[in-house]
Amino acid sequence: MTFGNTFRSALKAVVAAAPLLAALSTTTLAQPAKPWLNTTLSPDERASLLERELTLDERVSLVHGPMALPFFFPGGKLPDGALPAAGFVRGIPRLGIPNQVESDASLGVTNPMGVRPGDFATALPSSLALAATFNPQIAYDGGAVVGLEARTRGINVQLAGGVNLARDPRNGRNFEYAGEDPLLAGTLVGESIRGVQSQNVISTIKHYALNGQETGRNFANSVIDEQAMRESDLLAFQIAIEKGQPGSVMCAYNLINGAYACGHDFLLNKVLKQDWGYKGYVMSDWGAVKSTDFAMKGLDQQSGEQLDKDVWFGAPLKAAVENGTIPASRLSDMSHRILRSMFAAGLFDTQAPKTYDAVRHAAVAKTEADEAIVLLKNEGDILPVAATARSILVVGGHADAGVISGGGSSQVTAGPDQLVIAQGGEGPMAMFNRVNYHPSSPLKALRARLPDTRIAFDTGLYPEEVARKARSFDLVIVFATQWTGEGEDVPSLNLPHGQNALIEAAATANPKTIVVLQTGNAVNMPWLSRVPAVIEAWYPGQEGGAAIADVLTGATNPSGHLPVTFPASIEQYPRVNLPGIDAGPTELFDVVYEEGADVGYRRFAKLGMKPLFPFGHGLSYSDFSYGDLKVSGGNTVEVSFTVTNTGKVRGKDAPQVYLNATPGGKAKRLIAFSKVDLAPGETKTVVLAADPRLLASFDTASNNWVVAGGTYTVAVAEDADDAGITGSAQVKAQRLKP
Repeated sequence: MTFGNTFRSALKAVVAAAPLLAALSTTTLAQPAKPWLNTTLSPDERASLLERELTLDERVSLVHGPMALPFFFPGGKLPDGALPAAGFVRGIPRLGIPNQVESDASLGVTNPMGVRPGDFATALPSSLALAATFNPQIAYDGGAVVGLEARTRGINVQLAGGVNLARDPRNGRNFEYAGEDPLLAGTLVGESIRGVQSQNVISTIKHYALNGQETGRNFANSVIDEQAMRESDLLAFQIAIEKGQPGSVMCAYNLINGAYACGHDFLLNKVLKQDWGYKGYVMSDWGAVKSTDFAMKGLDQQSGEQLDKDVWFGAPLKAAVENGTIPASRLSDMSHRILRSMFAAGLFDTQAPKTYDAVRHAAVAKTEADEAIVLLKNEGDILPVAATARSILVVGGHADAGVISGGGSSQVTAGPDQLVIAQGGEGPMAMFNRVNYHPSSPLKALRARLPDTRIAFDTGLYPEEVARKARSFDLVIVFATQWTGEGEDVPSLNLPHGQNALIEAAATANPKTIVVLQTGNAVNMPWLSRVPAVIEAWYPGQEGGAAIADVLTGATNPSGHLPVTFPASIEQYPRVNLPGIDAGPTELFDVVYEEGADVGYRRFAKLGMKPLFPFGHGLSYSDFSYGDLKVSGGNTVEVSFTVTNTGKVRGKDAPQVYLNATPGGKAKRLIAFSKVDLAPGETKTVVLAADPRLLASFDTASNNWVVAGGTYTVAVAEDADDAGITGSAQVKAQRLKP
């Protein structure tokens, strides 16, 4: 009886409450089940909403991950959801957090050791070649190619954006970077990153910072004072980060002033996150983490964890948070930064495309190669190839097979028909010591463009045989190569495999000998006075053979300019002996950057040295003149000038604006540049303004950029050695935030 009354009372209560319950139910259903999926919120707001839902174990899971190559796992079985590639961080399905699938690099989507059989990608020219274009639009377009091709493969973190300044012309990875000038490197790398991320892929910027050589890269201590660092390498990173907004910064292997880059409180916490207000996350380079306390020093994620002595950001980090050694708030900040970058790049909100237009992407690679090739010398206008040249001997460089590319983690496989020559060696990078030729043969391209010309080929193995043949041809074109790669520096600026002797032999036998260089660095040219023409083609990517042939024949008017100084000899550089070359395998050693902020052409100008070819140098089949210069001041220097094509063919020019003098005295610094396309006789007006930081010095006491008030003199010039046309303006004294 009592039960019946109770039941009836309860039923009445339920019926009475039904409208309210229905209303509450409707309200609940109307709300997003996962509020962080609300795309009207900012990435920071979304990351905050999601991060607070994470458990301790889930937070820890986001801040470390393995190198995702099969030979690191028992039976070759990768974690579920992983792609054979550089790295993997498992997502959290219950919260809708996607996996982080990471791949190298700036030049295209890599397939290391062919772990994804049949997976080929567009191979762009080297980053040093990109810098030679002086064209930010080309950088963006190439980045978009890489980003789209990554996304179609399920890759959402691309390890791109190399911006370390070329302080030593022997650095094995200079080809992955963008030259010796902070403005040029920062601008083009920033645009490349922006292009990658336009495809809903996180891009890194790397390797932060002062990673200036491969010799002993895990033990090299870069020694440099703060002011010099801020005005050179750090400024390149700062400009690129401002322009590209990369989701992640990858720290380097080396030490800086005694502290490892991935555990560098000053560089990571003070400069990057505090002074620059960087909101993304810092990931380590693979095998660059030494301890769990790197988390307190600014590192947010441990990458390639098997390469470290411990998974420092796994169980040890969890224990440190539980015992209070590392505050829980710091781990929350680490996971928040990662989630924030994932939201900013659209990883939660977009579906990966299934395909891309490979033909269009190849055209992007060709355009980049076209504008990257630098005509260094053209005596007597021997180029483009004379119409009267009825016979040409092509020599060396495997020009019959393709064009060379740089080695290491950035190596892109463009197709199945590649010539690959193993170099041998020992150590962890030995597997990458393979010279890879993209199957774009300059020899075949020349024959296609010159069907009525007799074109023969000689491998160049025997200089005396080349000399014998050379005498009977109208022209000789020698292809010379210098292979460089990750993990080692070149010991000399000389071309390897006796190629200097080969060029000498050819030039002695036939004075109409042209040299085409494919190199990752500046090289010595002891034969320069003996040859009338030299082309620097860098590592020109999968369309490089066609691009070289087009420049040689005049189908393309060369417009590349040197992003690095070509020295007369290594004696012109501050470190003649490569630091650490004789150090023990685990011996720490110093790399003293005594030149400070005067990297490359700035040091040449300061000491009055004459290089073989100056920074910014590049010839054309046309001629250009500058005029009508107007310089205005105020908070910065702004210049207006005209560029006129005074030649007979259409061409592109790269006018460069240099700071020649400040109120403090003489100076030399690139403060602006442009790329202008002009028909014969055409004139265009160019207006450029300098970033005020390029006029300033960095004051470490006040932690500010300081622009001195007074007269600033600038020159619009063809290169760093060209006097150009000059003008001056008054700039106001000011202080700028760091």
